[in-house]
Amino acid sequence: MRGEPGEVVKPQTNIADKYATILGVDRSDIQNGRLYAFVDQWMGTPYKFGGLDKDGIDCSGLALLLEQQVYGINIPRTTGQQVIAIKRKYEEQLTEGDLVFFDYDGKKFSHVGIYLQNGYYVHASSSHGVMITKLHDPYTYKYFSRCGSIIPDDTSASNGK
Repeated sequence: MRGEPGEVVKPQTNIADKYATILGVDRSDIQNGRLYAFVDQWMGTPYKFGGLDKDGIDCSGLALLLEQQVYGINIPRTTGQQVIAIKRKYEEQLTEGDLVFFDYDGKKFSHVGIYLQNGYYVHASSSHGVMITKLHDPYTYKYFSRCGSIIPDDTSASNGK
């Protein structure tokens, strides 16, 4: 993809059409070509605890790579560290690229996803791999615990996030 991470580039038509349909939005609402190309490349990648490549990736690894490659922001590797690196928001304030956290198996902040738009987020599910889920999905929403924007630090090349 052309340009530097953090630069918004126009999405390819097929990507814009595909994700507009999935997210239930107008094609014109799919504006961050870098984000949706990244999501498209990783969709269906299997879950692997500690994984960071196409052979398998975990939820915090997906968040780490997405934030680096799409926004040029460096974030910590684990969900426990990532939750400390956000400025909390209310759910209604979520914007593309924000992190959403869940408490599964009684463990605080044991899962992370990246908010897209219109109530959807992308994440690496332990049972289904990288997928897009509605935040208000009846099964997952009861575990939703926190969300927010990444607070850029001095080591990140924060370009517009």
